[in-house]
Amino acid sequence: MKRTITIKECNSKLRNRLVDKSIEAFLMGLEVFNKPTINYRTEGFSFFICNAWELMLKALLLKRGQSIYYKDQPDRTYDLLKVVHLVYTDKRQPLRINLEKIINLRNTSTHFITEDYEAIFAPVFQSCVVNYVNELLRFHNRDVSNYLNRSSLTLTTNIKELSNEQIKAKYPDEIAQKLIFTKNDIDVTKKIEDSNKFAITVRHELVITKDQNKANFSVKINKDAENDIAIVKELKDPADIFKFSFKNLVRDIDNRLKKQKIPFSYTTKNGESLNKSFNGYVLSQFISYYNIKRDKRYSYAHKIGNLIEYTYSQQASEFIVNQIKQDPARIVEKIKKR
Repeated sequence: MKRTITIKECNSKLRNRLVDKSIEAFLMGLEVFNKPTINYRTEGFSFFICNAWELMLKALLLKRGQSIYYKDQPDRTYDLLKVVHLVYTDKRQPLRINLEKIINLRNTSTHFITEDYEAIFAPVFQSCVVNYVNELLRFHNRDVSNYLNRSSLTLTTNIKELSNEQIKAKYPDEIAQKLIFTKNDIDVTKKIEDSNKFAITVRHELVITKDQNKANFSVKINKDAENDIAIVKELKDPADIFKFSFKNLVRDIDNRLKKQKIPFSYTTKNGESLNKSFNGYVLSQFISYYNIKRDKRYSYAHKIGNLIEYTYSQQASEFIVNQIKQDPARIVEKIKKR
């Protein structure tokens, strides 16, 4: 007698297959990144880790009884960004921001990449690895340690991060500007989020001690050096000052308002509801009203080919917060009227 397979059983088999393929893609990503003979490490890892997350999260949606297909295209499954937003609904969640940065890198890698992205993204990749392991266990009760040694989860990189001046010397202007823009964006996001779910930096620090039993090696300081040095003048690169992308500037201002307990609020476009969160719409109003893009204290234009990307200084963030302090409940309405 033939037994009929139910839809629920088919769904369960599909979920298991998706999770199995997800784990395989994850292991491939680790192998690519940790293999010293491969030069395509950053691009390869971003492809495989994105594939691993997409399959794992689609399996979760099926487990919850949700569809993974577009309504207007029933033969096409959701892309990774759509799935991430369905599962992680809080757009300020560090884990979601981490994935969005890597997805953007994956998309960029299809037509534009340099070896120096590895040093920039290594902490973001490391956090993504740990997040995947934790979420796989939480959502599907699958332990990665059954497939590899836990020590293999630490990514290895031997590429030193370049300064902005070194980047400009090494690459043509268009590539240098893109690389600096990305580097600054990651640096600022790490400071704003301050969470291991966004970035994990593996560092080796040296500490000087007089106790030889605690020392790994010895050094000698020469007291008899004849030459003294002094810093005569410090030249500042604009890219070192204007590190905030538009999104990061929004987050920084919002964090400052909350930490300082400034009762900021404004009436939404339809005039019916009150919003207490500083967002991109409000920042656009401030930028336009105060002409911030033309103020050299507050913004800097990165020219990347035919595209201009604006970044902003910490001074811009402080300026806007100080303006809000003067009339936190009505300043947006005043700006819109003027």
